[in-house]
Amino acid sequence: MDRDEILVIKVDDKGKLNIKPYSTTYPMIYRSATEVHWDNDKKTLYSPKPKDWSYLEWYLHIVGVVKAECSVILELTNKTEWINIPDELKAEITKAQQNL
Repeated sequence: MDRDEILVIKVDDKGKLNIKPYSTTYPMIYRSATEVHWDNDKKTLYSPKPKDWSYLEWYLHIVGVVKAECSVILELTNKTEWINIPDELKAEITKAQQNL
């Protein structure tokens, strides 16, 4: 299984969670029918604005879909940039990533 670093995790101005990988792209991820999408301009994976799921659940879903559908493990690094992510959510994501 391949690995790729997560450059940026961001909640955009529309409330969508965006994950920007370092080197891989996922223009066909929508075919998985999992509500995970690819923004070709921003080069990010993104989710819908959370309604029933939390941002943590969407994060876990996105990295899980990429792993299952694309055989790539997305990994946080000490260089990952966090934009519009509250400290509590950052801590939850970091802790959850360690258990993947």
